[in-house]
Amino acid sequence: MSAKGAWLTDTDGRRFLDFASGIGVTNVGHCPPSVVAAIKAQADRLIHAGIHVVTYEGYVALCERLVALLPHGEVTKAMLVNTGAEAVENAVKIARQATGRAAIVCFTGGFHGRTLLGMTLTSKVSYKKGCGPFAPEVYRLPFPDRRRAPESVDEDDFSNRAMAAFKESLLTAVAANDIAAIVIEPMLGEGGFLPAPRGFLRGLREFATEHGIVLIFDEVQSGFGRTGHWGAFQHFGVTPDLSTWAKALGGGLPIAAVIGRGEVMDAVAPGTVGSTFGGNPIACAAALATIDAMEDLDLLSRARTIGDRVRHRFQTLQEKTTLVADVRGVGAMVGIELCIDGDIDRPATELTKAVLDDAYAAGLIALSAGIHSNVIRVLAPLSISDDDLEQGLAILEEAILMRTRRTR
Repeated sequence: MSAKGAWLTDTDGRRFLDFASGIGVTNVGHCPPSVVAAIKAQADRLIHAGIHVVTYEGYVALCERLVALLPHGEVTKAMLVNTGAEAVENAVKIARQATGRAAIVCFTGGFHGRTLLGMTLTSKVSYKKGCGPFAPEVYRLPFPDRRRAPESVDEDDFSNRAMAAFKESLLTAVAANDIAAIVIEPMLGEGGFLPAPRGFLRGLREFATEHGIVLIFDEVQSGFGRTGHWGAFQHFGVTPDLSTWAKALGGGLPIAAVIGRGEVMDAVAPGTVGSTFGGNPIACAAALATIDAMEDLDLLSRARTIGDRVRHRFQTLQEKTTLVADVRGVGAMVGIELCIDGDIDRPATELTKAVLDDAYAAGLIALSAGIHSNVIRVLAPLSISDDDLEQGLAILEEAILMRTRRTR
């Protein structure tokens, strides 16, 4: 298999438009020349050393770049690991050491990885089958789903109600002074591309500050341009104490980061965080080149343009078929939810799979999301051309309309 830009070519020579981007990884497209060149150049100089053994330029340069792009207060620090799940695990360890507490609060719909703790935090039970027992002291509360509120309830009122419900839930789940961290995706990824209400995130920020709790945002899927900002937290105007990043950071190479307030990051004891390959020199070179490419191509602005076009296309499609129950997202992180007769209580799981199979047969790769796997998520490379974007959307639209005609 080979890939270039927004296109994948299989071993038989068949080409596919890629609306999956390796699960949100190739925001700058497949094999961008500048990233490939940086990887090759670094491989000639240093492949591995281990940051716990020696300090090398790429690790320091990338951390400096990350804290400049994603500040978490007056002093921000960063550490590098390999994957999103590993970043989440380390963020939790940091929070527990910083607070001296054990309990972790997470939310329904959340996805935080497939390690033991990551899987414990993850909501979707089909990912966890046969993998228990899971880690203790994890408490899951409802993610505030705006779709289920009456239309008469405005955004502020809904956020206030959601925050009140959150506090009420804690009364029967875990005491606030036992909580080390609250972990939340500001934009649910695997959970169905649902944005958290801005007011709710602000409420969590205030609650965490009041009770000495570390607020952790999982930005593994929403980060590095996907929402039209470097991080979704910048869109919502709420700064966490710690945040986790991976996927699009490395342009295709495995690298992840924990970024946070200096005083929280400094709470860790030596040897309790880190990894052998974390911040590998080649992965650091790829990440630095990826960030450069995003800036050179102005992909943050491009993400907002892509998002506007995708939403408009899907909202127009919604007028043609009751199969489309909802269109939502932030920036280029857009999802389209398919339900029988537009009823969100009747998720069209099998039809969604059929739509994606039809799209694949027509040359488009796309992914589902959501607890019921009935949300089609658009994760096209942010570097995609207008023509390729329109071609992919046309394939997806026709696949949905074809299934609509078959069910009548």
